[in-house]
Amino acid sequence: MSFNADLIRRQFPILECKVHGKPLVYFDSAATALKPMTVVDRINEHYLYEASNVHRGLHFLSDQATQYFEDSRARVAGFINASAVNEVVFTAGTTASVNFVSQAFGRALLKKNDEVLVSEIEHHSNFVPWQKVAQQTGSKFEVFEINKDGSFNLENFLNKLNSNTKIVSVSHVSNTLGTVFPVKEIIKHAKKIGAFVFVDGAQAVPHQSVDVKDLDCDFYAFSGHKLYGPTGIGVLYIKSNLQDKMEPYQMGGGMVDKVEQAITTYQDAPYKFEAGTPHIAGAVGLAAAIEFVNEIGIDSISEKEQELLVYATKIISEIPSVKQIGTAPGKGPILSFVIEGTHPSDVATLLDQEGIAVRAGHHCTQPLMKKYGIPGTVRASFSMYNTTDEMDYFGKTLKKIVGILKD
Repeated sequence: MSFNADLIRRQFPILECKVHGKPLVYFDSAATALKPMTVVDRINEHYLYEASNVHRGLHFLSDQATQYFEDSRARVAGFINASAVNEVVFTAGTTASVNFVSQAFGRALLKKNDEVLVSEIEHHSNFVPWQKVAQQTGSKFEVFEINKDGSFNLENFLNKLNSNTKIVSVSHVSNTLGTVFPVKEIIKHAKKIGAFVFVDGAQAVPHQSVDVKDLDCDFYAFSGHKLYGPTGIGVLYIKSNLQDKMEPYQMGGGMVDKVEQAITTYQDAPYKFEAGTPHIAGAVGLAAAIEFVNEIGIDSISEKEQELLVYATKIISEIPSVKQIGTAPGKGPILSFVIEGTHPSDVATLLDQEGIAVRAGHHCTQPLMKKYGIPGTVRASFSMYNTTDEMDYFGKTLKKIVGILKD
């Protein structure tokens, strides 16, 4: 499928909906992306004709479900260029993946005087779990600063990185500002002092090519629902050489090799990390979403989204009283802003009345909001299914709202 905006939009029936009598303009893809019909159809097909548990059955439906489930794992591995299929572990999402690694890996690794280093731009999901494990282990939780424009601050990062740093955890792309961190460079510096690196790729994978082998990260996580897939399914990449060093995070069926009264042994990865019945429909739905993205081409998607971001940025820059928060070069398709003298929630509510869906608040990045001295922002986040006509309508509506709120 080549990039044809009209054909792509037809894949998303929800875009035909009306909100308060107005055509839906969906600018909230950073929270969750809309789902194309191919993904919905694939999930329905699974539940209607393939529904069975995986791995342990000896009948046709179970064998078939297992094959589709493992095919999905292989598709994910290819999508992020993992060295081996068993480096892909299915989780409930990015949040679950961070908690898993912080407890199953970080808690065993960290000792008193060790340090965990994160950035002040992180989503709470990549902030609080590391803060918690530092408290549990008596290690130090360190936070490096970003530049005022939202860009990566190499000097501050290197000042905080030291021989006591054992884990570095950073977002590939900020969910609030769209800042793209130079994760490959971050990883190189971390490796020099022997630190392990976790990358939160939730906002990166839908918008750019990701190659975990080239990055040389130890862990990489993302969520299916931000990649046009279903909710409740996520991916955790674990580099092969670390898998044997990690104990399972959850115990239960499917992940054991042998159970006796005195001792239990586990299967090899990835199965020892996937206790219980997995989200089978989520996995096949995620594979369908990846296939959808591959058919269009991630580079084509990225190029289109950058065009939309540039167009939208120009529009809001021409509206008095609108101030953009986060202007780092090379951003992802996220536009965060405030209207001086107003609350972001009021702006979002008025936009909703005109059919425009945005997000308002601190976006689970309260330390970042504190840096800017604001309670939150209005966040418009774009995807391949958005258009410049929608941007024009957004700008026109925003001008009207400024007039209303400033009166």
